[in-house]
Amino acid sequence: MNNTEPITGPAYRIITFRLLIRCPEPTDASALDAAIQQSLDHLSPWMDWAQKPASLQERIEFLRKTRGNFDLGNDFGYLTFTLSESILIGGAGLHTRLGKEAREIGYWIHKDYINQGYATEVAAALTRVAFEVDHVGRVEIRCDPQNIRSASIPKKLGFTHEATLQNQARDGGGNLRDTMIWSLFEQVYPTSPCAKIELQAFDAIGRRLI
Repeated sequence: MNNTEPITGPAYRIITFRLLIRCPEPTDASALDAAIQQSLDHLSPWMDWAQKPASLQERIEFLRKTRGNFDLGNDFGYLTFTLSESILIGGAGLHTRLGKEAREIGYWIHKDYINQGYATEVAAALTRVAFEVDHVGRVEIRCDPQNIRSASIPKKLGFTHEATLQNQARDGGGNLRDTMIWSLFEQVYPTSPCAKIELQAFDAIGRRLI
C-alpha cells in the first residue's frame, strides 16, 4: 500500500465546537421522524416536503436513498446532531445539482434549537468542507426572501446576494414564491467567516480530511 496516497472526500463526519454533522443511516429514521413531527409548524411554511405525511418506513427508505447517493458521490445529505450524538436537531446538505464545480447548501433546524446559531454553524462548516475537501469553485445558498432567519445566514457568512428569481419555486403551501441566490466563490472564501470555523472532517473510514 502506498502510504503517501492522498486522502480524499467526501466528508462523512464533520465535528464542530457544538455539533456533529454526519452521513445518515437508516437507523436514524425514528429520530428523524420525531424531529420533523415536532417541528412541522416551523418547517411547513418553507419546506414542501414538510407538507407530506410520511410513515416510518418511508423515512427509512428516504435515508437509504440518501445514504446510497452519498456513497455513490451523487449527492451529500447530512443529519445534524448535538456533539454527543444523543439528539438529532436538523438536516443539511451539500447538494450537487449545480454541477461538478459547485455545491448548494441546504439546512433546517428543529424548532427547539432555532435562534441559537446552529444553522449558521452548519452552513459555515459545510462551506469550508465544500471548498477544502470537495475543492469546488462556488457555493450557493438559496432561500425564500420571506424566510428572514434563513436569508440572514449567508449574509453573516460573507456570501453575496447575486439575484432574486421571481416565481421560481413553490412554498410549503404550493404557492409560487421568489428565490434569493447567495454565492461565495473560492477567491473570496479565504477571507470569509466560513474559513475561520474550527472543525474536523473525516472520510468514510475515519481518516482525517481537515
